[in-house]
Amino acid sequence: MDSRSVSNFELKAINAWDKRNFTRGIKSLFLEYCSNSTVHGIKYFGCKRRTLFEKIWWIATFLLSVYGCGRLIQNIYRKWDQTPVIVSFAEKSTPVWQIPFPAVTICPETKARSEYLNFTQMYFQLNRTYWDENANETYDRFRAVAQVCDAHILSGVSLNQTSDPACVDLLRNVSLPLESALFYCKWRNEPNKCSEFFTETITEEGICFTFNSQSAEEMLRLDELHGDYEYISEKRKSPLWSLEKGYAENTDLDTYPVRVLGAGARAGLYILLNLYEKDTDFICRGPVQGFKILLHTSSEYPQVSKQYYRVPLHQEVIISVKPQMITTSDGLRDYTPERRQCFFNHERHLKYFKVYTQQNCELECTTNYTLHKCGCVKFSMPRDDQTDVCGASQIVCYNEAEDELLEEDVKSIVDKSSNYRVKCNCLPACTSVQYDAEISQADLDWKSLFAAYRQKLGDEQKGAQFARLTIYFKEAQFITSKRSELYGVTDFLANCGGLLGLFMGVSLLSLVELIYFCSIRPFTILRSYRVKRRESNVLFGPPSGVVEKAKEY
Repeated sequence: MDSRSVSNFELKAINAWDKRNFTRGIKSLFLEYCSNSTVHGIKYFGCKRRTLFEKIWWIATFLLSVYGCGRLIQNIYRKWDQTPVIVSFAEKSTPVWQIPFPAVTICPETKARSEYLNFTQMYFQLNRTYWDENANETYDRFRAVAQVCDAHILSGVSLNQTSDPACVDLLRNVSLPLESALFYCKWRNEPNKCSEFFTETITEEGICFTFNSQSAEEMLRLDELHGDYEYISEKRKSPLWSLEKGYAENTDLDTYPVRVLGAGARAGLYILLNLYEKDTDFICRGPVQGFKILLHTSSEYPQVSKQYYRVPLHQEVIISVKPQMITTSDGLRDYTPERRQCFFNHERHLKYFKVYTQQNCELECTTNYTLHKCGCVKFSMPRDDQTDVCGASQIVCYNEAEDELLEEDVKSIVDKSSNYRVKCNCLPACTSVQYDAEISQADLDWKSLFAAYRQKLGDEQKGAQFARLTIYFKEAQFITSKRSELYGVTDFLANCGGLLGLFMGVSLLSLVELIYFCSIRPFTILRSYRVKRRESNVLFGPPSGVVEKAKEY
């Protein structure tokens, strides 16, 4: 037998002897760990001087300590996993010049000029007789305007139109022009034409006028949208401002979107609104005539029907604005959006919007749901070239689709089986600004004012019905809110370490010690044992059992 064969024999013989003594080795290793462990109570497990009763008592006490510690650590983990974020007030107040003045969208309640469409007359004519839709374009105008009127008045009216690609063009033709509805404007106490401040915007209320909004190129993904008409006609760019980062450093005070230097009416926006009596229609929009006003951020697409303020005719309305801003600390960027309950702009891609806000996301979700349910979308919803615009006969369908989506939202809270949140996933933006308002209102006796100045209205102003709107910041500074880390990894480990130390005296080195006895120490003992067995075999020869096995080999 050569030297290599002898070496193999020795290895197999030692392994056979090791297997027979495996249990004895584990027991010896356990006793060694018990006698040297820094964990409280472990040393009593293997102490030979302790009675069986004492050992059982210490084992039971140790297991109870482990159980209590585990339950408390479980509570800490649940808190760390479910409520890691706290919203608190920022350390310093924020001056109003660091945020944009709110974007203001104004929608007249009068949807059509009487010279192009007498909605009331057409409405009763359709109720009495069947109108031949091929007779003239008045019927097309009526169906277009019907999409921005109260839906309940159209029950029983023959509309007979599933799609209407010309809806926006027809609305533009019959709606009030900007120069007529916005009679006089003043910004930061400097008067100018309202067309210098406001631009047209397509909303669910029809043709509206918006002040201080981002351009369509900056807010929308124009390559994804159709080219039939513009949703936003604003062209001014805002390269030095973004919703997440705010204004860039050393930005000029006259940048866009515009901002004010302080609080008060002199630093705000003043508008004289006008609707002509001859254009007033009480069938389309009901008994309250005037304007709807929406305050929103510059990067948010206006949805006026969801929340708005009213400016009635012959009234002066003063809106005192108090901003509510929420930011998010950089320490939460590594958290998942679900844990921090907000999205940064790069985390949530929208098909039609470049800027993520909760309102933009919900509008896109409503659009997708409406398309799925009705096969078309409302004219104000973003769409691509392949999507049809719903006609007047689809008004009930897209209204029901929006209601169903709201119902799914409630079900998702009450019943976890609902999957609405999975479909929309519209968490708030991590940086958001809302404009809360306090409103005061008084009668506007503009006729007496004209008489006092001995001025008469010209032929163009006959039948005018004025209303006045003033918007300004209530205070020069405001307190922002901030999402920050309530319970981070450091806090979690510190609490776990405190509980482990309290219940069992365990530290990080105690865990390293346990790993050592489970991994490195057994191999060290085995290696030392093999060396000693080789030395013993050289001096005295292998044990008799080993010789017999060698003969068999």
